[in-house]
Amino acid sequence: MNSLPEGNAIVYCEGAFGTPNGKTAHGLVRRTNRYHVVSIIDSCHMGEDAGSVLDGTPKGIPIYRDIQETLAAARSNGINPTHLVIGLAPDGGRLSKKARRDVIKGIHSGLNVDSGLHDFLSEDIEIADLALANGVQIRDVRKTPPRKELHFFEGKIEEVTSLKVAVLGTDSAVGKRTTAWILRDALQAEGYSAEMIGTGQTAWMQGVKYGIILDSLINDFVSGEIEHAVWTAWIEARPDIIIIEGQGSLMNPAYPGGFEILAAGRPDVFILQHAPARKDYDGFPGYPIHPVEKQIQAVELISGKPVVAVTVNSENMISEEIPNACSAISKATGLPSVEVLLNGGGQIVEALIPLLKR
Repeated sequence: MNSLPEGNAIVYCEGAFGTPNGKTAHGLVRRTNRYHVVSIIDSCHMGEDAGSVLDGTPKGIPIYRDIQETLAAARSNGINPTHLVIGLAPDGGRLSKKARRDVIKGIHSGLNVDSGLHDFLSEDIEIADLALANGVQIRDVRKTPPRKELHFFEGKIEEVTSLKVAVLGTDSAVGKRTTAWILRDALQAEGYSAEMIGTGQTAWMQGVKYGIILDSLINDFVSGEIEHAVWTAWIEARPDIIIIEGQGSLMNPAYPGGFEILAAGRPDVFILQHAPARKDYDGFPGYPIHPVEKQIQAVELISGKPVVAVTVNSENMISEEIPNACSAISKATGLPSVEVLLNGGGQIVEALIPLLKR
């Protein structure tokens, strides 16, 4: 299972599709080179199309109630599912008891299991023995590589001549990865070569060529792994631009991500992803999100480099509110602001072109 796509995937997202805790499933519905996505499991949306639920556009990916139902439907259509992919991204990365029972059902049905959670299924004796007995593979995507394979920061990032753009966010689960992909696509459409550095388990599941799983790495090696991923993309591809997927946000109390990206990735410029209708940090009522202007100040103060655009996540907004929200952000920050899922990445590319060398 080394070539892509690796097989036909059922994405498990029980009770979470369309919510921040379903962001891994969302990413796989929007794009993946690693699998052909057959269906989604979430009893809350059974009978619906995953693309319609997520973005209002059908993708031909049905949502079913449970494993048995989706397997029966797939096989009746001549499709043989090969993988059960955990599309949940709960706080703390833990597997619920119900989800564990469903994983066991999937293994009994002959499905390989890919999980991006912190609960390693391969270290669960019952599940590991069951997988062996059924001849299927378990991959824990967040499992840290052996320490001897990890890289310490060397300073070789200074060799990289590609324009380095980091897509950071004002919160976790706010759409940084999706925006990074859209920006990469828009740059390539304009004739620029671009590579993306994935920094989370979902990007790996989407088949990103260069990446790390930042939040499970040993702290001493986080900076070195970021540097090595960026440097490797430059050495191998020599792209005009390298886009780095952000993690968490600088001031999120539970996921204060981004500092290592600023320090080790040495981005030249930043895109900041923001959800105007989100008032508190994801999963933490009573912890108000710092204003976007203050978050821009923090990024620029720490890095010494500019934020050049704000991209908008329009969750919990009606379509009529989105242009006004973008205009308000532009007025407050002096930066272009766009909802890239609706309007594409062209406006962001325009902000980057003056910085790019042909």
